[in-house]
Amino acid sequence: MSDFEQTTETVDNSSNPLDAFVRHQKKAFEETGKALDALLPPAFKEHSTEARREFVKGVKVLVDAAISEMEKASRDFEKNFNRQRPADEAGDADRPSTTGATKVKVQVE
Repeated sequence: MSDFEQTTETVDNSSNPLDAFVRHQKKAFEETGKALDALLPPAFKEHSTEARREFVKGVKVLVDAAISEMEKASRDFEKNFNRQRPADEAGDADRPSTTGATKVKVQVE
């Protein structure tokens, strides 16, 4: 039986031509993947797998370092934000400071 006859038979037996089309396209995609895989030598596959693993490990180190620095910056911010002012600088305890280590003095003309 030729490929054309098999395809015609499959479409005729299917109640929905779109389902048959999707099934054939999925099978074609799988077979294309197998064909490409067969072209690559085993050593290439082994080294590319190891390269991918090392790349992921490198990105993980970078992300972990960024998270660590963000946590440190957050702790420093909280420490400076929540610090108590001395009583002689405080003036009115209900009002926030307008000058200090975490404030900027701006002169307006």
